Amino acid sequence: MILLEALNIKQFVKERLLLDVDQLQIHSNDRIGLIGHNGSGKTTLLNILAGKVSPENGIVNRHVESELLPQIKRTVSTKSGGEVTQEYINQALVKAPGMLFADEPTTNLDTEHIEWLEKKLSGWKGALVIVSHDRAFLDAICTTIWEIHDGKVKEYKGNFRNYNKQKEMEHRQKKLAYEKYEIKKKQLEEALKLKEKKAEKATKAPKKVSKSEARITGAKPYFAKKQKKLQKAGKAIETRLEKLEKVEKVKEAPPLKMNLPHADTFKDRIILRVQDVTGAISERVLWNTTSFYVRGGEKLAIIGPNGSGKTTLVKKIIYQDEGITISPSMKIGYFSQNLNIVDVEKSIIENVRSTSKQDETFIRTVLARLHFFREDVYKLVGILSGGERVKVALAKLMLSDINTLILDEPTNFLDIEAATALESLLNEYEGTLIFVSHDRRLIENVATRILAIRNKEVELFEGTYHQYKNSENEKQRNTEEDKLLVLQTKISEVLSRLSIEPSEELEKEFQLLLAEKRKLDTME
Repeated sequence: MILLEALNIKQFVKERLLLDVDQLQIHSNDRIGLIGHNGSGKTTLLNILAGKVSPENGIVNRHVESELLPQIKRTVSTKSGGEVTQEYINQALVKAPGMLFADEPTTNLDTEHIEWLEKKLSGWKGALVIVSHDRAFLDAICTTIWEIHDGKVKEYKGNFRNYNKQKEMEHRQKKLAYEKYEIKKKQLEEALKLKEKKAEKATKAPKKVSKSEARITGAKPYFAKKQKKLQKAGKAIETRLEKLEKVEKVKEAPPLKMNLPHADTFKDRIILRVQDVTGAISERVLWNTTSFYVRGGEKLAIIGPNGSGKTTLVKKIIYQDEGITISPSMKIGYFSQNLNIVDVEKSIIENVRSTSKQDETFIRTVLARLHFFREDVYKLVGILSGGERVKVALAKLMLSDINTLILDEPTNFLDIEAATALESLLNEYEGTLIFVSHDRRLIENVATRILAIRNKEVELFEGTYHQYKNSENEKQRNTEEDKLLVLQTKISEVLSRLSIEPSEELEKEFQLLLAEKRKLDTME
């Protein structure tokens, strides 16, 4: 059943055509992820579909009620971002709309609240359109991806992983098409050269023919006719070359090899020690006394709920608080959300060059990987969007004369394309990486060790995020099995007592124990 149909939608920003959509349909139980780079028109399209904005051209036919969950900003409320989002989501779902439109619902949420939101939306029966930069969230929720590019919307079936596979296939097909084009072009060019060469020879008398024989009537007309025929064939090849549909070469990201300071003296050696350090703000304890170390070249992800003390730990490391020692070979670069390392009065390339010892070709390569191409690098940072400024700050940091990156929520404000590009760069980075993040895909694909802060305890896990989650799930299963065993023992005891001397109090206890067992059974 069609719940919504949008036809011939056009929307302009000043004179720029932002959206140019021929047709979109939303059906019952659709789970659609709307993606695209920052400024591509995602929020505008969502508002048009939800009826909050009227398109300049085109119509939207809605056959059911809908609700829009706008992008939630941090407020001065005593409630956390997670609590505010929970409230918004619950209020929207209570109305039981046929369609729910959600704009960046995971913003400011920690992993625990994101997973709560995933469960809530997965169990909801209506259609759903979500704008999100959270790749793991799109994987968990969506069955269709709408990609906005140059105003057009292209539909891909499946979740974000499926979308990625289809994009990779498109990339391979483009690469193959370019290779075929190059082969055909070369063949035609060689054939043309051959015809031109033969046509040139056709005007000359054959070597084995004497001059008197060459002057015999009919000899010259024969060669002239042959030359004309060859020239005609050459012209036909030229026409085929001109009509040959040009295929652009697919851009391949060149591998990176940075010149890091002290590269030989810090790799795989202990460069950071945290010894008997406690985290606290005033009288509030964030985590109890902890000790751990970091080796050169490791990629350590710091995870935990909002307010658990992740940024506090990072700052203790940067300022080398009591109990923290670093190796002389360790040279730190720190990224925080205030972006105070970029100068808004200077261009992108001036900002990056000012602290880098890398050559300009390499600097431009890294900037291109973050989608700052050719003349883009001369743009002033002051005119860039928030997401673009984040990319400049990250590029400046990565290319500085350092060998250890400490990043606090680096993918905040980045669109999917930029977050994926950053992930690729961090994977290739040969220095040490310590990063705080709620971006599960970034953690999963980059981290080699996990430091989790939960319930005022710091746990260091030797392994990837995937292995960590499996370990946590196993612990939870074991805990639930232990609880179930204790419950079954209690139920048996109460049943025995009930059979000997039944009472209302025992019956009530028995029913409570059964309810608790049913609850545990449904969680398995």
